[in-house]
Amino acid sequence: MAHSQKSIRDHARNRTHPNLDNKMISQQLEDLVKPCIYNQLAYYRSLEMRERILGLPLMLAAVLTLVWRQVPSARELNRMLARENLLWAKAVSVSQQALSQRLLTFPAELFEQVLNELLVTLNQRWHQRKKRSLPLSVAYANRHFERLWIVDASTLEALFRKLKSLESSTLGKLGGRICAVVDLKTRYPIQTWFDEKPYAHESNFVPDLLRLVTPKTLLLLDRGFWNYVLFEQLILAQSDFITRLKSNAKYQSLSILSQSSTHKDALIRLGTGYQGNPILNLRLIEIRHGNSWYRYLTSVLNPNLLPPYVVSDLYCRRWCIEESFLLLKRLLGLSYLWTGSINGIKLQLWATWLFYVVLIDLADEVADELTLPFDSISVEMVFRGIYHFTQALNQGNASSLIAYLTAPENQDLGIVKSPRPKRVKPPMDFSPSPS
Repeated sequence: MAHSQKSIRDHARNRTHPNLDNKMISQQLEDLVKPCIYNQLAYYRSLEMRERILGLPLMLAAVLTLVWRQVPSARELNRMLARENLLWAKAVSVSQQALSQRLLTFPAELFEQVLNELLVTLNQRWHQRKKRSLPLSVAYANRHFERLWIVDASTLEALFRKLKSLESSTLGKLGGRICAVVDLKTRYPIQTWFDEKPYAHESNFVPDLLRLVTPKTLLLLDRGFWNYVLFEQLILAQSDFITRLKSNAKYQSLSILSQSSTHKDALIRLGTGYQGNPILNLRLIEIRHGNSWYRYLTSVLNPNLLPPYVVSDLYCRRWCIEESFLLLKRLLGLSYLWTGSINGIKLQLWATWLFYVVLIDLADEVADELTLPFDSISVEMVFRGIYHFTQALNQGNASSLIAYLTAPENQDLGIVKSPRPKRVKPPMDFSPSPS
């Protein structure tokens, strides 16, 4: 049964006007994104697309503005385009019908290509920052693996019917499903796949994942990817994984590597061979938190490479990808889909990822300036702090965004997360056989 539009929590938007422009944020977006756009013009022409006003530079400027300034509708975007410069695009008057049609048909792979090129630059910037530190478990695993990736899938929310061409579409129709691979260290997306079926199972993305993975990769997998064949293929590809053990999984204990009152590390044989599923030799790690035991499964059989408590801490950091989805959908508006065209949804998806990676780069620069781990920085409050910086800039009280966000007098902005003393953890135990 289709949901009424009022019943969809993410669609309860009070915003009726776009956010104010900020010339420093616009300049940073232009400096980072514009070179990537012009590097894609040859590919743009290879698609046999004729020169027109609504070409790649203007379309990306318009859609990126729609995301970062949170423009409430395509009609409002059209008004803005006629009256002001949007990033690197000069003001130009085009019909509402032409803009709406372009949003439905413009090739989404062009936006994806720009994102991929931008990530090369942002990864270089990430490696140049040395003052902020990696989490201890991530730094430990980084010595043995070349890539630390998180994999998960998420359903896109119901569509809004903001374009006239969508007035006949079903109310409450879901927008599809995405599967993303995110780098645990940088928080940048490695790859994103889109399936127009909103209830597509994670197993539909397994072939794409296997083509992406290379040796010396450690994957943190949600239990939705529980698949014996996938586990076997990852091992054959000389890569490894960590996941949670299913409650109904059949396994046989082979030997105990170490055991204490708060942990158990054992080698097991997983599976029964039923219906051709492989039988796998894996490692089962049980860790007690409070009164509960959590069970983790990994293909890394040597505890010297990944000690028990490192495995537990790494898997807990799988939550980073959930935070990425939260930022994309709630903060940057990907839950507010303004087109029912599959191509149009992809346009919004890639544009939202584009601004997301620039925002992560900004938050990482703040962390480096404060010499704090990235986990200590609230990405949401960095985004919301842009408004306060805009006001200070207009009043002549600020000139640098990083200096403003990191200034001691602006601690009330909440850029640095408040400590939680009740959740303080003991020091990380790196012993392969904890006592």
